[in-house]
Parts: sequence; C-alpha cells; structure tokens
Amino acid sequence: MKILAVGPAMTPEYSQWHDQRVNDNIPVSNPETARSLEEYLQISPSEIEIIKQEFE
Repeated sequence: MKILAVGPAMTPEYSQWHDQRVNDNIPVSNPETARSLEEYLQISPSEIEIIKQEFE
C-alpha cells in the first residue's frame, strides 16, 4: 500500500526507506526448498492406507 503525501513531508530518504520496507515484506521463494506444481498437488496416502498396505 503506497501512501501519497503532498509537500515536503515525504523526503527522498523516507521514500527510499519505505520502498525498501515494502519490498522486504514480499516473500521470495527459495529454489532449493520450492516444490514443483506436480509435487505440490500430488496426493499422499493417508495413514489408514499405509497401515492397510502393511497389513496386506
């Protein structure tokens, strides 16, 4: 959310600080821990299904 201030209230230093603060709040994905869409949407077996497979 950007706030528009008219007049000398918004200095260039404040503007730069504010832009940096806003950008710091944007999460960036880590490529090492990121999963592909297929992996993310893959359905993992439930606990009951695992026990059932072990029983058979």
